[in-house]
Amino acid sequence: MLRPALLATVLCALSACASLAPLPVKPGDPSACSERRQDRVLFGMNSPDGPVGEAQWQAFLAEVVTPRFPAGLTVYQARGQWRGDSGQVEQEDSRAIDLIHEDNAEQRKRVVEIADEYKRRFKQEAVLIVSSPVRACFAVTAKSSGRVG
Repeated sequence: MLRPALLATVLCALSACASLAPLPVKPGDPSACSERRQDRVLFGMNSPDGPVGEAQWQAFLAEVVTPRFPAGLTVYQARGQWRGDSGQVEQEDSRAIDLIHEDNAEQRKRVVEIADEYKRRFKQEAVLIVSSPVRACFAVTAKSSGRVG
């Protein structure tokens, strides 16, 4: 008989493997999965002119990010640190956006344009872009027929 700890380990490992199986999606299903690219773009909120304010950040999102990725994005508030040209480790508030999109030259160019405009607008040394291939599955709720029952 297996010991409880060993049994728990085996069950945990098996459940992890089960989660790696492809999702059962029928062709044409609106929740179908597709190969995409995820770009996480990280922005420092300090600038030589002082902190980037919430109104400035919202304007940047509205004027620069959303027009390039109108289908959607996710914004995170964070705190980060990095070693800049000064050699000192600088800690600051930061923002990150996740963009999930088709992996093509036009979409990658848009991500770089976002980073370049943030550096220009807020006098930043750098903006970090972390890119990964992903399999995205957007589960949607079927539209109601309007009937009840």
